[in-house]
Amino acid sequence: MSATATDLGNSRTRSWWGWGYADAHPDDAECAAMGALLAGTLDRPLPIPRIADLPIVRPAVMPPPSLAHLVTADPRARAAHAMGKAYRDVIRALRGRPGRIPDLVAHPTDDQEVADLLDWAGGHNVAVIPFGGGSSVVGGVEYRGDAHRAVLSLDLTSMDRVLEIDTASRSARIQAGALGPVLEAQLRPHDLTLRHFPQSFEFSTLGGWLATRAGGHYATVHTHIDDFVQSLRVITPAGAGTSWRLPASGAGPSPDRLFLGSEGTLGIITEAWMRLQERPRHKASASVAFTDFHRALDAVRVIAQSDLAPANCRLLDPGEALLSGASHDGSTVLVLGFESATSPVDDRLASAVDLARTHGGHGQTHTTDRNAPADSAVSAWRSAFLRMPYLRDGLARMGAVVETFETAATWDKIPALIDEVRTEVGAAALKATGHLATINCRLTHVYPDGAAPYFTVAVAGRPNDEVKVWDDIKAVAGEVLHRHRATITHHHAVGRDHRPGYDLQRPDPFALALHAAKDALDPHRILNPGVLLD
Repeated sequence: MSATATDLGNSRTRSWWGWGYADAHPDDAECAAMGALLAGTLDRPLPIPRIADLPIVRPAVMPPPSLAHLVTADPRARAAHAMGKAYRDVIRALRGRPGRIPDLVAHPTDDQEVADLLDWAGGHNVAVIPFGGGSSVVGGVEYRGDAHRAVLSLDLTSMDRVLEIDTASRSARIQAGALGPVLEAQLRPHDLTLRHFPQSFEFSTLGGWLATRAGGHYATVHTHIDDFVQSLRVITPAGAGTSWRLPASGAGPSPDRLFLGSEGTLGIITEAWMRLQERPRHKASASVAFTDFHRALDAVRVIAQSDLAPANCRLLDPGEALLSGASHDGSTVLVLGFESATSPVDDRLASAVDLARTHGGHGQTHTTDRNAPADSAVSAWRSAFLRMPYLRDGLARMGAVVETFETAATWDKIPALIDEVRTEVGAAALKATGHLATINCRLTHVYPDGAAPYFTVAVAGRPNDEVKVWDDIKAVAGEVLHRHRATITHHHAVGRDHRPGYDLQRPDPFALALHAAKDALDPHRILNPGVLLD
């Protein structure tokens, strides 16, 4: 029997305004203690927002009786689907300014219901915002503007089954609304795994990963969900289509590539055949410290250009290492991890550590037994990685501006890019707030030809003006990335927040082709308006 969220016994309540589970957020005392570490924050935390205080008006439209059982106008459901989980979403909720709240929330259970909802929406000028787990941090699941009569949030999480498993081909046909834990629970009895673990794993869906080209568990080789796609099924206002299941093909442009990363603007991904893996049986991890961040960059580059292919190769600058508890002495820390379903990985780990040592790495500790106590730096980083979004929301309650952005560039640009982001974003934060900002950097994914730096910015905001402060800082960051020809996003997606950078990055002929595809597949322009293109 297939598992669902209910089957898994997960009765915890999701926060409608912030990250994750409502019971996992810092309390007032913890918020105040965190705020005290950042000069200029509020004296006391902003109160938890209440749905009863939101400007939720009556729906502008209602569907016909044949679709009425699929939709709800419940205020809590509408509030929970109004925004994603970026800093600017959280602070808007805390300030009671959530933006346009959807008129209705739909929960289709099959492809035909998705098609029927799209057909109705297209005939009544209703914008349709595809919604998985709602973990977007780029404005990808909200409506901005007033060009449509009403807004429908199309929640796919009722379509969450593993429908078929092909053990010979080691692949599975999975509905797009399956949240990470629900998906993995259905694969576990077969000793198989998708092995895609983004930070949002608990709160995001397969369809969301596909629509945003999400980055996941692997720091090298299989870094994006794209690498596991065998076939997609997509429902569009112009009709439905399914690509062939193939291990590879050279037959023209790939139909899957049209919809991967399309963020619900061209169609609704309802299911996919995904390549699976055996569950890893051999694991080994280590941490290596450096006194020089730029030498550590060289070490990571050499490891990425070897044939070792670590599953984890995260480089934490001194600020990031301190924040995560991986180091308290000002060191840069490299977190390495290897895994395999078939053979021990100790030798590969040892080789990677040796390469790191030739570039100034020292103080290495590691574990090769999955049952042994984990390396303290590795363990601290993992715990902080999962806890960080909750702490961000706690700092937001103190009026701080705390957010992240990420990019990718070739190795020849990486050192100067990181240095200039720190300098120019720091100057922008000081200008906007009058306070010094903390700007940390880590490498999340690495390639033979480049890397993906991930930045965290924290600074006291201006009361009641925190969103503009962040937008001003983010604009400067975008200018630095563009100057270095670094991508506007490596794995967070474009959404609405990254549109200016994306418009500069894509070639003009491709923009023409994308607009033509939009016209053909979504003639009424109802699908996620404002994302990728107007």
